[in-house]
Amino acid sequence: MKMRVVVVEGDETRTAPKEDYTLDGSVDIKGSPAVKGKSGGWLAGGLILVNQGLATLAFFGVNVNLVLFLTRVLQQSNGDAANNVSKWTGTVYMFSLIGAFLSDSYWGRYKTCAIFQAIFVLGLALLSLSSRLYLISPVGCGTEHAPCEPHSGSELVIFYIALYMIAFGNGGYQPNVATFGADQFDGEDPAEAHSKVSFFSYFYLALNLGSLFSNTFLSFLEDKGSWALGFWVSTAAAATALLLFLSGTLRYRYFRPAGNPVGRIFQVAFAACRNWKAGVSPGAESLDEGDEKADSNGRKLLHTKGFRFLDRAALVGANNPKLRTGTQPRDPWRLCTVTQVEEVKRILRLLPIWLCTILYSVVFTQMASLFVVQGAAMRRNTVFAGFSVPPSSMSAFDILTVAATIFLYRRAVCPLVSRLTGRLTGPTELQRMGIGLVLGAMAMVTAGTVEHFRKANATTAMGSDLHIMWQVPQYALIGVSEVMMYVGQLEFFNGEMPDGLKSFGSALCMMSMSLGNYVSDLIVSAVTKATTVRGRPGWIPADLNDGHLDRFYFLLAALAVADFAVYLVCASRYRSGTVDERTTDEEEEEDGTAGEVVAPV
Repeated sequence: MKMRVVVVEGDETRTAPKEDYTLDGSVDIKGSPAVKGKSGGWLAGGLILVNQGLATLAFFGVNVNLVLFLTRVLQQSNGDAANNVSKWTGTVYMFSLIGAFLSDSYWGRYKTCAIFQAIFVLGLALLSLSSRLYLISPVGCGTEHAPCEPHSGSELVIFYIALYMIAFGNGGYQPNVATFGADQFDGEDPAEAHSKVSFFSYFYLALNLGSLFSNTFLSFLEDKGSWALGFWVSTAAAATALLLFLSGTLRYRYFRPAGNPVGRIFQVAFAACRNWKAGVSPGAESLDEGDEKADSNGRKLLHTKGFRFLDRAALVGANNPKLRTGTQPRDPWRLCTVTQVEEVKRILRLLPIWLCTILYSVVFTQMASLFVVQGAAMRRNTVFAGFSVPPSSMSAFDILTVAATIFLYRRAVCPLVSRLTGRLTGPTELQRMGIGLVLGAMAMVTAGTVEHFRKANATTAMGSDLHIMWQVPQYALIGVSEVMMYVGQLEFFNGEMPDGLKSFGSALCMMSMSLGNYVSDLIVSAVTKATTVRGRPGWIPADLNDGHLDRFYFLLAALAVADFAVYLVCASRYRSGTVDERTTDEEEEEDGTAGEVVAPV
């Protein structure tokens, strides 16, 4: 939207240059409508991408070797350490819901990101300091062959306070930063809308590049016992990320928080139940459109079909005059607006799609668990004498594949599909998520085939003549599939979630990964129990040569195929809501009054 400013100087009137304002309702730091050339764009988006890369480097600098720190430094058993890491990782994802709620309801995405990043930095600093002063004792301990001395209760308390400050800070920050980065591009402008879609791919690329550094350089440092140095590197990276984020304050575009979404959802449910016997068939012509702006952006959601029961929450008519009169203000617990009802409908429509993504996360999580166990049972020597490939380092092939896929997808696939279909952004988000499910199933089939030949070439206990590099295809397939699934998922939830719940949409993506880990544990436990009969080892024993890990991979492939079939049904029935793009200013523009401001000088 362009606004014409008429400046009065004495008896003369001149027209000031037109400002090109954003159309999506975003504002600048002062709360004024955001000007495109002076806010947002790739300058602001680039700062957020670098911020994400550094923050991810810092987080995985702790996460990647946490289980080793617990066993070597704190002297925990392998089982206790693995459980503590699982609980801590799950807590990170649970805290994402808190960050999303505060962002969407009260603080806004910028303030939420800044506060939680500051907590993240403080937690890392406390972990680094406590490791240096108390935990790494005696000096030089913490390696594979030199465990540290026992620690007092107070030292352990300080460690866990620092660890969960890191979880709280990173969890609250993560679901908001991706959405805040997308906010820097006007979705109502065709050129910026294309950049907005591209941003999510580059965001995921930045995340992977940050984790690549952690999984290689920092992992090597910490494995050699330089825990404090590794943690201080993570602290420095997180502090730099925070400073870079704050440096863009004057350049960012902002959206005002829309208020507590939980209250709005309960109002719709309560009003729909209360109006059950209203006596009027719900229809668009009898629904309350609302007089006030629908949300912080002044946009309203149009009425859609489906979930007709909820329409009763916005029902008005001659047979129900008490719900709203010309002299009495609207009671939101009796009468909701169409936009409020449509927000709930959108969430309900998204849930089946979200549920289908959980099983993909079960497939994805095998890369950090059973793929590593499988690699440890393969030949790992190299042409360099004395050096063998660490099984966990094979994830580098996944990260490199992610980087290559994002580059090729944006530079080659999207333009080609765009010419064939006429859709500027290439395949739809739902199509890409479906491709991700298929590729995930293929990765499991590949892993199962490699395991079959690994076992056939087994020569010694827990050993095989098959080289670990045969795992590269399964890591590569996982890499391509996660770009299709997780990037598509981020774009899909960001685009389909109501304006007041964008951060909650990103939190759902993180919850999908978290639940995937829990479901994976349940499947592994169930398979182990079902296949361990009369003393015979199950499919996944300590010695893989006595088990059938290949059958477990094939089972996951079959489950992924079944999940894909369900997904096809859900995706084919999915209907997106429609946003009424008319804002108050645009309605005034039709009357010839919009955009003209008289300012005496």
